[in-house]
Formats: sequence, structure tokens, C-alpha cells
Amino acid sequence: MTRWLVTGAHGMVGRELLHILGRDPGARVTGAARDDLDITDPAAVRAAVYEHDIVINAAAYTDVDRAEADEEQALAVNGRAVGGLAKACAGSGARLLHISTDYAFAGDSSFPYSEYAPPRPVNAYGRSKVAGERAVAALLPGSGYVVRTTWLYGEHGMNFVKTILRRTAAGDQLRVVNDQHGAPTWSRALALRLVELGHRALDGRAPAGIYHGSATGQATWYGLARAVLERVGLDADRVSPCSTTALSRSAPRPAYSVLSQDRWALAGLGPMAPWRHMLHDALPGGPDAPFAPP
Repeated sequence: MTRWLVTGAHGMVGRELLHILGRDPGARVTGAARDDLDITDPAAVRAAVYEHDIVINAAAYTDVDRAEADEEQALAVNGRAVGGLAKACAGSGARLLHISTDYAFAGDSSFPYSEYAPPRPVNAYGRSKVAGERAVAALLPGSGYVVRTTWLYGEHGMNFVKTILRRTAAGDQLRVVNDQHGAPTWSRALALRLVELGHRALDGRAPAGIYHGSATGQATWYGLARAVLERVGLDADRVSPCSTTALSRSAPRPAYSVLSQDRWALAGLGPMAPWRHMLHDALPGGPDAPFAPP
């Protein structure tokens, strides 16, 4: 019986992880939401990690704009607390899988960012997440795994796809950014890949380090919005394109957030599915887990 601890258990990815692991007869799963575990409390973290074989950290400070004025709190959760988790795992012998972000990069590339590319974040949120990545690498060089993802959406929590569906249902005309590029990634697909990586980490079939857990291909937010409406049979022309500068945001965003997936081969895995395939499976009419706007 493999003992799994999932932090951030009530979040978008955390709920998917609990659903997937709950169907595994060989897994004993502990889900820890914010009310169950304050990951910024080192003593609580040590107690929670004790007697687990593997930890997936899906807890994070995710308010990108607020982090610009609250960088200390973002760093406490996304940086120092991750270091505390890594230290606890080092003490107990547990593997750690930590979810990170495309915001590790500046977004000034024209080609997908390699796992080996040096981080260069352009906002406070990105800096806090890079601090967490570095803590994992320093404290768990042989048993720490960082999985960067990008443009997540899914059934749980608020996200871009649900916002598009909700606002369209309300009759809104939408202006959506058309000069940022990324790979829209379904939270269920990411969770499945994290569990697969976790098994391989435990079996010694996956080297530690950074992996990129995102869909293949790329889109703009405008392109994704149109694809969402087309998928559910609504008029995609209700969305019009605009530039990033037309929106007032506190935090700068990377203009290019596409990630390469070369290191999966080292774990005996292929790249994740194309983003349109994920969207097809995720939305109503798809074969797996359709979701609707709140």
C-alpha cells in the first residue's frame, strides 16, 4: 500500500488528484486542504508528511495580480513553505512532486521553453514560484520533482474556461487577449500525469528534476475562448480580440508561455495530449468529465 499526501486538496488539481487516487486500490490517500494543514507551519508540515511515501504539493498562492502588492505572502506560501515541505520529505524519505508554473519564464522566447532553460520571471508570483522550485532542487536533489504547467482550467475552482461559459450565458460580449500564447491544459490531464509520474518516481523509473506538464500545441486566450464556445455550440463571434495593454492588470504577463516536454522521455513517457483534444474531452459532449459553468 502506497501512502500519498495531497496538499491543496480542495483546489482545482487537488480535487482531481483525490478522485484519481481514490480509485486506486493500492493507494492510501490523505487529502489536506488549507483548513487541515497550514503549509507555512513547519511543525505541522513535518507531522503531516510523516509516514507518507509521496507528497504532491497542489497548494499555492495563485492570485497573480494581488501578489504584486503582497509579494511577501506569495513568497511565504510558494517559496518558503515549499522549502519546508522539501525539508520534511528529506527527513522522512518521501518523494515530493511540486506543481509550478510557466510564469517562471519571461515570455520573450519564440520557441517552447526547455526544462533546462534558466528561469527569468517578470512578476512577483513568478518569483515566488521559482523560489519554491529552487528549494526542491536544493533539498531533494534525488527525490524532488517540479512539474511546471500552464493555463490550467477544469471543473473545480474559477478559471478562464468557466468564466467564458458563465459570461456568455449571461449575454455578455467579451474582449479577450490575442497577443499572449500558451498551452491550455485540463486539470484532469495534469492530475493523471502527476499520478503516473509519482508511481514512476517511487519505482525508480523517473529521474528527479523539472518536467513540463502542459498540453502540446499553443493558442492565444482569444483562440481558446472561440474554441470553448465552438465546442459547446455557441456563437464564437461573441468574442472579440484585444491587446494585453487594453486590459489594466497589476502584474505583467509572459507573452509566450509554451513549454517543451522533452524530459518525459527520461521517465518513459510521451508528451501530453494536444490542447484541443483535452478541451474536447473536458467540455460538455466530451467522453470523460464534462463540466458546466457555476
